Amino acid sequence: MAEHIRIGDVAPRVHYVADGVQTAFTYPFPVFEPEDLELRIDGLLTPAGYAVLGAGSSEGGLVVMAAPPAAGARLVIRRRLRMERVSDFQPNGVLRANTLNDELDRQMAALQELREDLTATLRQDAGEVGGNLTLPLRPARANRLLGFDSNGNVATFSRGEATLSAAFPGAVPRTVEDKLSERLSARDFGALGDGVTDDGPALQAAMNAAAAAGKHLEIGEGAHRSTLPLTLPGAAAGLTMRGSILYAGPAGHTALTLGDGGAVRNAAKIYEGLRVLRATTATWLDEGDIGVVARNLDASVIEVRQIEGFTIGLRTLGVERGFEDSTIYLGRFVNNRIGLDIRTATAAAWNTSVRYYGGHFAIASALYPDQDRWGIRLSAEPGAYVAHNRHVFDGPTFELQARDRPAILGIPFLCTVNSRSVIARNIRMEGCDPYVAHHNAGAQDHVYEVAWASQGYGIGIDYAPSATRVGSVVRCLHQAAAHREATRSLAEVPNLRAAAIRWNATETGFEKLACLSTNVSGTPTTLPQFALPALDSYVLTDRGVTLPGGRGLGFVVDTRTCKEFALAVDADSPRLIVQCFGAGNALLTSADGELVRASGMSLTYVAGPRWWQGNADSNDDGLTRLQVIRLSPLVQTAIIGVARVDHDYEVRSLRLSCDPAYSPAVLYGTPELPHGVRELKAEAAWDPPSIAAGGSAQLNVPLAGVRAGDFVQAAFSLSTSGAVFLAQVGAQDVVSVTAWNRSAAALDLNAGTVRVRAVKS
Repeated sequence: MAEHIRIGDVAPRVHYVADGVQTAFTYPFPVFEPEDLELRIDGLLTPAGYAVLGAGSSEGGLVVMAAPPAAGARLVIRRRLRMERVSDFQPNGVLRANTLNDELDRQMAALQELREDLTATLRQDAGEVGGNLTLPLRPARANRLLGFDSNGNVATFSRGEATLSAAFPGAVPRTVEDKLSERLSARDFGALGDGVTDDGPALQAAMNAAAAAGKHLEIGEGAHRSTLPLTLPGAAAGLTMRGSILYAGPAGHTALTLGDGGAVRNAAKIYEGLRVLRATTATWLDEGDIGVVARNLDASVIEVRQIEGFTIGLRTLGVERGFEDSTIYLGRFVNNRIGLDIRTATAAAWNTSVRYYGGHFAIASALYPDQDRWGIRLSAEPGAYVAHNRHVFDGPTFELQARDRPAILGIPFLCTVNSRSVIARNIRMEGCDPYVAHHNAGAQDHVYEVAWASQGYGIGIDYAPSATRVGSVVRCLHQAAAHREATRSLAEVPNLRAAAIRWNATETGFEKLACLSTNVSGTPTTLPQFALPALDSYVLTDRGVTLPGGRGLGFVVDTRTCKEFALAVDADSPRLIVQCFGAGNALLTSADGELVRASGMSLTYVAGPRWWQGNADSNDDGLTRLQVIRLSPLVQTAIIGVARVDHDYEVRSLRLSCDPAYSPAVLYGTPELPHGVRELKAEAAWDPPSIAAGGSAQLNVPLAGVRAGDFVQAAFSLSTSGAVFLAQVGAQDVVSVTAWNRSAAALDLNAGTVRVRAVKS
């Protein structure tokens, strides 16, 4: 060296964070040789791949790397001298200043390194004197805790005798053993979470320990591969997962079961961060392939982060006891044929009143393109309890990849039980069929609010032939929601007493309504033969009409486009009836299939009157007063009303409504269907003869339904100055019109049209 290095008071260490571009890094301290410099990247010693410039300079130099370190990598450059002496002074020899300075510089540099190392060590404060900080011998410290005694000297303790207190007023001293066992971790039992090691035995041992001690179990970060189906018994307080379970066990099993089955009640549990993945995606053919089963939970909380690759993702299960009153946060459900299965296992179990928040149910577009898939299913084992009531879903999203695949079904909700009052809000449908739900049993009073659907308009409910109830509601918020929320009133008779029409001395009809009989004469086959304008045996009361057994009343409706109607009745235990007609108003019977269903009761076809009749009274006690009726596409016209066969009952009012997206016609007062009108009209062409002064001429005008005692009027289509037209019921179904010339001269009227009008009382 030309001159000796000057060792300044500079720490022999410098740190950098790489940006992915920089290759030259400055070190501000001197080194004697390039080998005196040490480079570590992310803690690992890097022996090659760089050059050291500036060795021998007092100001330091550069480390130049062949390739830039990755962005974010942490670099440490420090001086590490070899602890050796490289010079030797000879007795009586010349003591050169440079040699002496170099030797002293090396010593100073070594002392700087020593000081730097000591700053990271545990040591006694400079203000303290004395004390014993020497470690006990190895046998004395084995399997013991290292600590300090009351004098601050090093001591060892058994985990069961050493105590410590939280640094807060009122804290109680606890043993280290007690503190360490406060919460269990799967790592305490050897779980590694490296995604390769089979952590199944360790996880199950940890779950058994949590149950035995009533503790909350924690599964830490990482992928915990398991070839064992795992069960966390109900005696455990709960579970927190920060990592995941990667199930690589046999098919047909549940990867993770939470809680006890049988008649045990698992109450007030907390299961957080559940993330269960299948190592290989299930075939979707075995419903035993389930990600997570939660059994018999009550007043508990579940948080799901992700469940992927199973036939069924998450199953909530009542097993000889209920699953109820719990809150479940749904995360991401990927590539499961059924994302969530709400189920009962026995007749003694139930599954009700659970709140579900969120949920993203997604399936890869190329996965099993020939198999049906569902987001959420409500189901039961054969013979199990089937009334799954009052579940609430808030904001679920479905991406089922079924649109434009006519061979498969991809529908968000599948209801195979008699569920009631299931509410789903703010649903998003992407790539689904144009149905938000498929019902194939007795589900009723469901409300599905669709916030957005890639299918656009026309979202509905798909009722299978096996469905026994209808009347659930779809609210499409992207389809003129304000309009759809209103109900269109098609026809109403708010006061049957006021609407009564005295057809003749013995028969009574009613405005807008057809009179019905359980025993129509002959062999009727078309609608006009059943929709009668009046019948006998109706008894008017102060507020309505008493229908005797065998009599009924109904609205006749055009059902070619609109298939769903609601009938509200004010009556004493009325019985719903629906009569169906197809093309050409031909009668349809049970031989044509299951043509009509109702929302709150079953309908049975009755061969005598040839109509479908409810199996229960429409009254509030059974929540059956308002009935929704859904008709088959075969039905072109229907009579919807009430009738009773076995006893008399009073009816006071009827109202018929439908979805406001439709405005079907209510049929009455036509030549083919003359029922339901109080006023009758007819006309006839007439060229009256010359009428002498004071004389008259007469014409009989046919008017079906007119009877003696009806109020009748007549008019002529031309000016009749000097003539008066009078009308009277000449005979049944005939109005006699008289033209009377009241002038003093003969009158010859031109040809015109005589119009007659009859009003029934």
